[in-house]
Formats: sequence, C-alpha cells, structure tokens
Amino acid sequence: MTDDLHAEHGKGDPFAAAIRATRMSMIITDPRQADNPIVFVNDAFLRLSGYSREEVVGRNCRFLQGPRTDQEAISKVRDAIRDRTNISIDLLNYRKDGTTFWNALYISPVSNEKGELQFFFASQLDVTDRKQAEYQVQADKERFELAVKERTKELEAALEAQKSLLHEVDHRVKNNLQMISSLIVMQSRAIPDEGIRASLRSMLERIEALSTVHRRLYQSEDVTTFDVSDFARDLVTDLVAASGRKLSPELDLEPVVVPAEKAAPIALMVNELVTNSLKHAFNGRTNGAAPGNLGVKVNRRDGHFRIEVSDDGIGMAGANGDGSFGMRLIKSLARQLHADIEWLDAGPGTRVVIKMPAEPTLQKDGT
Repeated sequence: MTDDLHAEHGKGDPFAAAIRATRMSMIITDPRQADNPIVFVNDAFLRLSGYSREEVVGRNCRFLQGPRTDQEAISKVRDAIRDRTNISIDLLNYRKDGTTFWNALYISPVSNEKGELQFFFASQLDVTDRKQAEYQVQADKERFELAVKERTKELEAALEAQKSLLHEVDHRVKNNLQMISSLIVMQSRAIPDEGIRASLRSMLERIEALSTVHRRLYQSEDVTTFDVSDFARDLVTDLVAASGRKLSPELDLEPVVVPAEKAAPIALMVNELVTNSLKHAFNGRTNGAAPGNLGVKVNRRDGHFRIEVSDDGIGMAGANGDGSFGMRLIKSLARQLHADIEWLDAGPGTRVVIKMPAEPTLQKDGT
C-alpha cells in the first residue's frame, strides 16, 4: 500500500513496514486529491474502527464522526488542516457498529523538500477508559461540591440562628442591666447617707459600662468578637461628658479585636481607670486652672495587647489608695485576664499600663 504513495521513501522502506505492522492506529490522507481522502490505512485502524480496508480507502475520515461528536473540536481539526499545522485533540468517534470510542487524534502535515504539502499523517489511540475515568472524577467532584454547598447552607443557617439567639440574649441582658440601673437610682434617692449614695453611684457607673459592652455586641454583626478601641472611644466620651469636666481626652486607639468573652472584664478595667482619673486626679484645681489632660491608648506591641490610661493630675501620692474597692477590682480582673498592671508616676500625674498576652490577630469578623 505504501508503495503506491510515490513518496521519497516507499517501496522496500522498513519504516513503511513498521507503520503497517504497528499496533498504533494510523492513516495517511492526500490533500492534493478532492476532499483529502484516505490513501493508506494500517490494520490497527481497521481493528479500532470495525471497517474493512475497502470501506475506508478513498473516503474522507469524517465518516468516524457522529451525532455526539463535538463540533467545536471538529472545527479545530479543520482549521489545523487548512493552516497545515499539527494538532492533538480528543474526539468522540463512532465505529461501524455504532458504538463510540474516545479517539486521541494526532495529525501532522508531511511536505517535500520544496515545502509542498504531500500528505497528512494521522494516528489514533483509543482513550475511552481515560475519558471515562475523567468523567467519573468530574462527576465525583460535582457531587462533592454539591454536598459541600448543601452543608455550607446548613451551617450558615445554624450560624445565623445562633447569631440571632446571641443578639437576643445580649439585648435581654442589656435591658436587665438598664432595669438594675433604674433600681439603683431609685434606691439611692431614698438613702440619706452621702457615702452610701456615692458607692451606689460608682456601682451604677460599672453597670453602665457593662451596658455599653452589650450595646456594642447587640449592634455588631459579629457577636463573637469585641473591638476594644471602639468601646473605649464610646466609654471615655460618655464618662467625660457625665463628669461635667471641660477637658478633651487624648485618644490613641489602634484597632484591637478580642474574643467577646473578654469584653466585660476589659470594659470594667477601663471604666475603673478612667473614672478614677476623672474623680480624683484633678481635685483641688481652681476654676482658672487648666482643666487637665486625660489620655487613653490601645495598641498591640511585642505580642501583647496594651491599654494605657494617663492624666496630669495630682499624681500617685494623692490618688485613691490600694485599699479602695476600685483598685481591688482592677487587680482581680487583671488576674482573670492574665494581665500585668503597672501604676507609674507620670510627673505630673499618673500613668497606668495594662499588658496582657495578645490573641492571634483577629478581624472584626472573627477570622
């Protein structure tokens, strides 16, 4: 058969004999004839397709195509033949008996020394098992992705329900704290002893600090985390306004997000420190004197979360003593948070630094 191709190497060529004998399905077409017909076919192609040699030679190889053959892939083959370029592509082909097989087709143009196109050489390989395995993998992947999506929806629904429940709990706690505050106010009005009334007012301030925490949690989309800096800004502004002192607090607040369970003890410590400064640091200042400076810093440094409250008031010698309830409360809360606390002489005034191990960096969404 190859003897009839009139190629430079034809009759008696051992390479032609190898093409005839190989188990790789191969054909040769002649683009110089009308419709680029098959002019050579080896036995392996006949076994693969189910056709006889007489049914194949002289025909264009499109007879292997069928209803489910990808038209886009066929267009790519046509373009390669037109442009005289190599192409490697998988096609769904049909045997004589109508059964299908996946054909790993490779086509390459053959030109003579003058660059004139002589033939197209094409090899075919049945890769049906590979394609079926790929489809199975894809089907398994799609089933897995669908299962993941369904499970994700379930988890999102559960999370949303949990968030709604937590919001409701925080809302009720906030309402209960407001009721307790109202009861304390009512009770204090009925007590003539000024010392007891002052103690009740201090307790009321602590409850209001906790109420501020729950208000922020209730308003937040993420009830699992707490932004200390946002809280400190609100709390300091409210406390300064309630104190009646005409001073502008200096706030240096970096975003620091902590787990929600640490919100209450941190809030109480900040409340105690700021309240203590407002109540005691500026005692004795005349009306003509400067109103005083109050500073609050929140940041992360060297793997620690830091809160710093400072003032330029009367200093540690005139500050409330270690035996006060507020001081004992701060120390107790610091132990609860595994925090270190330092009272430093700011000369003038006092500077208190709370330092505790930082959580892994959290965003406001808890990640």
